[in-house]
Amino acid sequence: MINARNLHKTFGKVVALDDLSFEAQDGRITGLLGPNGAGKSTALRILSGVLRPDAGQAQVDGCDTQQQPMTTRAACGILPHNAGIYERLSGRENIRYYGRLNGLRGEGLKARIGELVSLLDMDEFVDRRAKGYSQGQRTKVALARALVHRPKNVVLDEPSNGLDVMATRGLRQLIKTLRDQGHCVLFSSHVMQEVGALCDHIVIMDKGRVVAGGSPQTLREQTGQEDLENAFVAAIGSDEGLV
Repeated sequence: MINARNLHKTFGKVVALDDLSFEAQDGRITGLLGPNGAGKSTALRILSGVLRPDAGQAQVDGCDTQQQPMTTRAACGILPHNAGIYERLSGRENIRYYGRLNGLRGEGLKARIGELVSLLDMDEFVDRRAKGYSQGQRTKVALARALVHRPKNVVLDEPSNGLDVMATRGLRQLIKTLRDQGHCVLFSSHVMQEVGALCDHIVIMDKGRVVAGGSPQTLREQTGQEDLENAFVAAIGSDEGLV
C-alpha cells in the first residue's frame, strides 16, 4: 500500500504539490491523472523516495520513505518517465545488474530474468547492446528492471510511452495480473482509454491538489458525464493542458 499524506513541495516560487493526499491500495490499480504541470511526476518521485517533500509524509507499506528509504525502495518497483538504461550493457545485463542490487543471485536471478524476457517479448533484442534500442525496447528493459525483485508495490510513470499496439496490450495484461496477484499498482498516464480500461480507482490532480477521486463510474456520475475524458475535463474545470 502507498500513502501520500499532506504532501507539499515547491521549486522556487512554483508550488508543485499543495497538501496532496491520497491512497493506493493493495490488489488495486490506481491511476494518477492531471493536466501538464499538475504535479503527478513530482508526487511519484516523492512516493518512490527519490525526492524529499517540504512537508507531509509518504509511506510504503506503513514505512516512511524518508526515515526508512532502503526498506521502502526494496518494496517498490519503479518505472520513471523516459527511464534511462545503461547503453554499454545489453538488456539482459541491465536487468541482471538491478537484480543483484536487490539481492538476487545465481540460478534464481537467471530464472527470473528468463521469465521477464518471455513475458515482455524481449528475446529478439535482449542480448544486444542497449545503445540503438528503440523507445519501446528501452521501456521494456526498464520495466523488467522494476519487476525483477518481485516488488509488492509497482509505481509506473507513463508506462506505455513508446510502445506499439501489441506491446501496449501485453503491458495492460501484465498490470492486471499484478493487481490480481495482490500487488499495489500506481501509475500515471495521459491515455484515457488506458486509464478507463485498467483503473479500479482514479485520482485526478490539478495544481498540486486532488480535485476528484473514485472509480471511473463514480467520476462519471459525480461530474454528470458519460465519457471519462469529459469527466476529467469537468473535474479540473478546463480544457487547458489536456494531452
